Amino acid sequence: MLGKRNALYVAVGLLMFLFALPVQSAELTGQDIMVKVDERLESDDERAIMKMTLINKRGKTRERSVLTYSKKYGKDSKSLLYFLSPGDVKGTGFLAWDYDDPQKDDDQWLYLPALKKSRRITGSSKNDYFMGTDFTYDDMGDRNVDEDTHTLLREEEVEGHACWVVESKPKNEDYMYSKRVSWIRQDALVALKVDFYDRRGSLLKTLNVSDIREQDGIWTAFKMEMSNIQENHRTVIEMEEVQYNIGLEDSLFRVSTLERGRIR
Repeated sequence: MLGKRNALYVAVGLLMFLFALPVQSAELTGQDIMVKVDERLESDDERAIMKMTLINKRGKTRERSVLTYSKKYGKDSKSLLYFLSPGDVKGTGFLAWDYDDPQKDDDQWLYLPALKKSRRITGSSKNDYFMGTDFTYDDMGDRNVDEDTHTLLREEEVEGHACWVVESKPKNEDYMYSKRVSWIRQDALVALKVDFYDRRGSLLKTLNVSDIREQDGIWTAFKMEMSNIQENHRTVIEMEEVQYNIGLEDSLFRVSTLERGRIR
């Protein structure tokens, strides 16, 4: 049996532990949360095949098959996207070198087989939409956490998952979005939803992420849907096959490789 004094100590200690849990959560800032997201476990490299479906305001659909590769270089990364079908886009490729340093612009190239050469994507062109999708070239790159000011707005559930709701405002006033609001799933550190606001502060588009599973110990989103609210257009991306840590060669991520085509 515990003495009265020892029992009191145990009870006080238990209460302090229980009350400390929500306090620790409440002390997280928006910056803390987005750093956690940025530092979550990822593979060294990845190969994936995706089905991309474009849906216009009349409900008409266009389907594309896309092969992607990516590789980490410390906090930097390189990625390659290659269209397998249909015929009108087959052979088109996109290469991106994403740098963690916010002072350094990412390098991006688009290869169009009809022109048989690559075009570098620079400046305001990064605000353009990629190949008729609802993703801009900028959306397809990695954004450094320190490029935005992050504010934790609240916590709420999305489809039964506890989420942090974080508002991110760009420090650069020339950025194409005035803000983004993200619903970050707390256990997986993956955004389940992101709202993008235009420079006037109006909702422009919404990204919804679903079918999130652990594969090889890595949380993986198998379905993403970007909806352009203002244009009534949607792009759905579904992961059909994904492989992690397969030892990709550095030579895969070169402009010359992009221009040679026949990537598999």
